[in-house]
Amino acid sequence: MKLAFDIALRFLKSSKGQTILIVLGIAIGVSVQIFIGSLITGLQKSLVDKTVGSAPQITVAPQEDGDFILDPQAEIKTIKAANPEEITNLVAVTQGPAILKTPAESTTIILRGFDWGAAQGIYKIADRVVKGELGINENEVIIGKDLSKNLNVAIGDAIEMITPTGKTGEFLVTGFFDLQVKSLNESWILTNNGTAQTFLETGEGVSQIEMQVNDVFAADEVAMDVEKRLNDETLIVTNWKEENVALLSGLSGQTASSLMIQVFVLISVVLGIASVLAISVVQKSRQIGILKAMGMHNPKASLVFLFQGFLLGILGAFVGIALGIGLSWSFATFVTNPDGSSLVPFYIDWVFIGVSAGIAVIASTLAALIPAIRVSKLDPMEVIKNG
Repeated sequence: MKLAFDIALRFLKSSKGQTILIVLGIAIGVSVQIFIGSLITGLQKSLVDKTVGSAPQITVAPQEDGDFILDPQAEIKTIKAANPEEITNLVAVTQGPAILKTPAESTTIILRGFDWGAAQGIYKIADRVVKGELGINENEVIIGKDLSKNLNVAIGDAIEMITPTGKTGEFLVTGFFDLQVKSLNESWILTNNGTAQTFLETGEGVSQIEMQVNDVFAADEVAMDVEKRLNDETLIVTNWKEENVALLSGLSGQTASSLMIQVFVLISVVLGIASVLAISVVQKSRQIGILKAMGMHNPKASLVFLFQGFLLGILGAFVGIALGIGLSWSFATFVTNPDGSSLVPFYIDWVFIGVSAGIAVIASTLAALIPAIRVSKLDPMEVIKNG
């Protein structure tokens, strides 16, 4: 085996131009795989973070509209026990519609109240306050920046709200928030849980319990665990996957297209290696014939080309990894949004890179099977005779 390896190495060194060409071909194939894979993964991760990462991924709410979860702490304890390793960032939310009145005009809004600390994990409200501060005292609220512009409301202003039951209340605006979703900035008013419960007359009850999970794509499975654990027909458990079918379809389409591109790139690399090594058999047929005439058996002669394919795959994989990471970094650095942020974040998945490199090495070795089989069929005397 060592002899076959040494001969393979010598053949590669003797045809440096051809070797460099094959290595570059493999490297380009690997780099394209890594670049496309990293690009699609980074795009999906960014999209999921922006749409799902700052929103509840599982929600537990009463089956009937207008009902409340009367003992939220007990339900939260039960929910945590359903899958403690996956469930994170639980927050009880009290919410309801109301009419916001100002001296100039009025509009329908959604009043949402929760514990600011618990809500930070999901909504990161403290980071989204663009002016002023959170309303931690009774009857203090923060409103969306777009709503403040629409109604010409300033920090320190008192606003009046009316519930569907006719209850009125006056609230102090302590800050403006930006959730980066215009519809929410125009319709949400946020406050502490106590203020919302008092104004909406829910007592100790809450409207729903929201949570996130470690693996967002496992939200449906975790939701099933929660539903089984609660075992309460008056509650309904929903998850983001069933409510965002179009988004999931788009992500699946991206993944499928990425895999197809990578497969065709891999096929082209395999065919290129096989064709070049097949030509190498013709070029080296005299040397191989002499070696076989001197006693080298067919398996060892075939191993020479298998080792060539393996070595070419190793070299091409390493060069391809460097090119792929360089391409990904360049794209993330120089292709930016108008605000200067990266259009697609630089994302490196070392497991994916390792798998891509491994596939390239295996494919290169398998591509060498064609010339290896051809070598085993060479008649040494005929080759030497024909020169």
